[in-house]
Amino acid sequence: MVVLALVLTAGGYVLASLGGRSASLPANLVPFLIAVVALLGGAHVATRRLAPRADALLLPMAALLNGLGYVFIARLDRDLAGLQALWTALGVGAFVATLLFVRRTRDIERFRYTFALLGIGLLLLPLAPVIGRNINGSRLWVRFAGITFQPGEMAKIALCIFFASYLVEKREVLSLFTRQVGPISVPHVRHLGPLVLAWGASLVVMIAEKDLGSSLLFFALFVSMLWVATDRNVYLAFGGLMFAAGSLFSWKAFAHVQERVQIWHNPWPVANAAGYQIVQALFAFAAGGLFGVGLSHGNPGRIPAVSTDFIFAAIGEELGLFGCGAILLAFLLMIGTGMRIALRAESPFDKLLAAGLTTIFGIQGFIIVGGVTRLVPLTGITLPFVSYGGSSLIANYVLLALLLRVSDDTVVRAERVAA
Repeated sequence: MVVLALVLTAGGYVLASLGGRSASLPANLVPFLIAVVALLGGAHVATRRLAPRADALLLPMAALLNGLGYVFIARLDRDLAGLQALWTALGVGAFVATLLFVRRTRDIERFRYTFALLGIGLLLLPLAPVIGRNINGSRLWVRFAGITFQPGEMAKIALCIFFASYLVEKREVLSLFTRQVGPISVPHVRHLGPLVLAWGASLVVMIAEKDLGSSLLFFALFVSMLWVATDRNVYLAFGGLMFAAGSLFSWKAFAHVQERVQIWHNPWPVANAAGYQIVQALFAFAAGGLFGVGLSHGNPGRIPAVSTDFIFAAIGEELGLFGCGAILLAFLLMIGTGMRIALRAESPFDKLLAAGLTTIFGIQGFIIVGGVTRLVPLTGITLPFVSYGGSSLIANYVLLALLLRVSDDTVVRAERVAA
């Protein structure tokens, strides 16, 4: 399957290049294509050596998404194509390094508070003076030594590890419901403390960094992992109510939140101003129809930030509904595989870690696809493995490596028990 993903990447790149105005392959990008294909092939070899019993579906789907994303980035902006090849190299390097140094998942379980401090520090790092950067209205970036990156991308993985370790220790206490409200059993107020802290932290991210997507992602991650750990639906209900209250407060208190909600509800009155981006994306989807206009035959360049936030709209225009459906199917296969790894894991920590990592991947994909298609208000989260972005690509390859490590550990332990 990895070979098929690499063939599709190379074939799509050739078609996109030949379909352009010059009808020839740009010589300066051919080495980058070769490098991307070689890197994804190298990731497959490393997986077979370092985690040979891991699930065989995750990496091919990631390679397919990464490859297709590279094809569209090269088609949209040739300058970014070279940078994306570099980020792919760093991402694959981080993938191999994670598999090499994390040989057993229980090795990282012991460092829960280290990961907690690391995650919180990375999450709040953009607020630091001098190095923090405000780009497109959100303070998510850090510039250091000439490099600009989003520390929040790695923070989500560090916090997921901490949540998994913490909930393994506290799940029995958090599962005890000692109060009765009518026919419903509810936890003691003090047991809601972690949920309130997570809610408060998500509000800090939303207020201080003006980032709706990351705020929703971190809070949804904790609530979902808390639900998996305790098997108590009440936590989902409390989490939903708290999220609704926080959203209402943010909508009333902040003008940028009101603007995004208004654009989501009805972008047409401001189609030439604040709603221009989403309106052009809708036109792109309409032009694509079922089968798309063909690679390099569309005009997605009219959409601002099309290589990052709106790459799904470019795919919709040139590959149509079936192309978008294929992307969504690849995401669903990865999410389903991640949840299957979590279900099969015997270790409580492995189970929670796999569920949390898969939740990060699934929620991130849902938020950006839903925002581009006007299902939910738009946020600045990138589409995993597809959109241009170094921080996101590296973090998602680390996430993928951890999922494969959990899968490999589960099979190895089962074989030892059987023997």
